Amino acid sequence: MADPRTKDNLPSPCISICQMDAVSEVCLGCYRTRKEIALWRDMSVDDQRDLLDQLNERRAEATGIRRRPSRRAPRRGQTSA
Repeated sequence: MADPRTKDNLPSPCISICQMDAVSEVCLGCYRTRKEIALWRDMSVDDQRDLLDQLNERRAEATGIRRRPSRRAPRRGQTSA
């Protein structure tokens, strides 16, 4: 894993509603698993972005609310949705 002191991390998706759902085992605030929460600081920025995309999908599946598409350019080898 990368040394977090040598890279720029994205802000945590935590919104201070820290309650784990007993069935899905994800946080009801940020939709991360315990493992994802623990690994956040050690993830690369690209991995953090990928996880944020996954979290948006989890949130949409749980709530039925879709977020607007991202404005950031897709990374090399990735197509826009």
